[in-house]
Amino acid sequence: MKKAISTDKAPAAIGPYSQAIEVGEMIYTSGVIPVNPESGEIPQGVQEQARQVFKNMTALLNAAGSSMESVVKTTVFIKDMNDFGAINEIYAEYFPGIFPARSCVEVARLPKDVLLEVEAIAVKN
Repeated sequence: MKKAISTDKAPAAIGPYSQAIEVGEMIYTSGVIPVNPESGEIPQGVQEQARQVFKNMTALLNAAGSSMESVVKTTVFIKDMNDFGAINEIYAEYFPGIFPARSCVEVARLPKDVLLEVEAIAVKN
């Protein structure tokens, strides 16, 4: 049975989808973008946006009974592959221990014209 996960500590869904879904011991997040959930603002710069994405993802996973340490797979969507190194610096700060498996793709456009979006699959703690 699947269960919708929702928290006001991460940006609300902007369409007909759940922030995350729990199935058994697994958590599947939707794409997380760098919107500050309190102010609705989007930070400037790719590293600041990456930090906001991972703050939002941390809050979402915590609401689901999981954590960044329990992420097994991510998909990173970036607007410009030239930002790959800068995003990696921030990414590494938020994934202690064994890094999750990951795919990274450059895309033409993202919601709200942000510079990156990340989705994750995690195990419940």
